[in-house]
Amino acid sequence: MFDRLPISSKTEKILTKSLDEQITVGEANYLMNIKGADLYPLLATADYLRQKIVGDNVTFINNCNINFTNICTVRCGFCAFGKDADDPDAYILDDEAILKKAQSAIKKGAHEFCVMGGVLPDADIEYYEHLMHLLKDEYPNVMIHGFSPTMIADACKVSGISIAEGCERLKDAGLDTLPGTAAEILTDRSRALICPEKVSVDEWINIIKTAHEVGIPGSATIMYGHVETLEERVEHIDIIRRIQEETHGFTEFIPMTFMHEYSPIFLEGQSNLGASGTQDLKLYAVSRLMLRDLIPNIQVSWVKMGYRFAQVALTAGTNDLGGTLGGDELSEASGAPDGVEASIDTLSRMVKDLSRNPIERNSKYSEFYPIE
Repeated sequence: MFDRLPISSKTEKILTKSLDEQITVGEANYLMNIKGADLYPLLATADYLRQKIVGDNVTFINNCNINFTNICTVRCGFCAFGKDADDPDAYILDDEAILKKAQSAIKKGAHEFCVMGGVLPDADIEYYEHLMHLLKDEYPNVMIHGFSPTMIADACKVSGISIAEGCERLKDAGLDTLPGTAAEILTDRSRALICPEKVSVDEWINIIKTAHEVGIPGSATIMYGHVETLEERVEHIDIIRRIQEETHGFTEFIPMTFMHEYSPIFLEGQSNLGASGTQDLKLYAVSRLMLRDLIPNIQVSWVKMGYRFAQVALTAGTNDLGGTLGGDELSEASGAPDGVEASIDTLSRMVKDLSRNPIERNSKYSEFYPIE
């Protein structure tokens, strides 16, 4: 495969191995640091594996973000969305406003409500059950992708119940899938710097495994480009890989580049924030080589990358474009380069330009809706 390419012997050896099996943590760390002519063979290998594993379909979901509050007791250094309760811009949506957002999304053909928000100080499991019943009673066939592990942990604590009971109750109330949020970087060193008030690495792993065990699958994410090292990026992916080997509960893996411009840690003077374009592409490609068909769906977030770079990333091992994302106030607050709502036509054009097939999906990748 690499004949006539100006590639180092070590890179060629690792990439050749990756055609048949997962690469190791050490090999992934090496590939994260390659430069120059070795980059293109890495991207080509990831794209080859993508085609071999999932074919030429590129999926995305018609969805709507329902950010029910921006009040948050967990103030992370990377977040430009959360507000204190007494902030003049703080809000909590009432039932009428939530249903209005949902109705608007349904008119546009939504298959998913992504229900997220800040961590309210007194939110218990009953409050989140209420949100589920509110939406499911009105729209029983629309999937709900909602609540971060931190939100679940806090609500279970307020209600005095176990994580397992909390997950069971949310599932019974209508929660279909769990976002991978609150993962950020799964190393305690980095978390102590950017999100010390969030769940720890061990707590996050326990909540995710518990959710999978009770039958709530969901996304796995990584947020990178802030204070973490390249080695910590690989360590994070390896943790995700080991969880998936045990539970098989992840539906997709979503690398999310850190949007630093309006973040508190940037505004407070932290420099050298944000990944470079080649680091972005290497992370997508190395993720594909580490995860292969264990997590077959690797998503590029157009809202984080912008349309043009997201299209490029589809040639680096990814096969999913995320969602249409109407109402994503979290990304909007961070400075999304191309806005926070895409049309089906826009995403389809990006895909067709690569001679690949645009396919709408549901939250679990269990139903697909081809686009002409």
